[in-house]
Amino acid sequence: MLDLIMKFFGKENRSKNVAKERLRLVLLHDRASISPKVIDALKADMIQVISNYMDIDEEALEVNLDSKGNTVALVANIPVKGMKRAVGV
Repeated sequence: MLDLIMKFFGKENRSKNVAKERLRLVLLHDRASISPKVIDALKADMIQVISNYMDIDEEALEVNLDSKGNTVALVANIPVKGMKRAVGV
């Protein structure tokens, strides 16, 4: 019973955090003049390239823009499940 209650409230908290993060991204996109489509394309490209070398958790991957003053930084949180076999260099 407690697990059911925790799942219910956990979802609400997760939804709240997702909505908050989306709003933050929209505001940063506006300030940086980068469309959400560009961020989505960048995220897809990053997944494609990094997946050549590592097994990653694509579901948990986060790509954000962080703004400090007049500077905007691209911040990526990419959970790595493991390394792939060495690729010929």
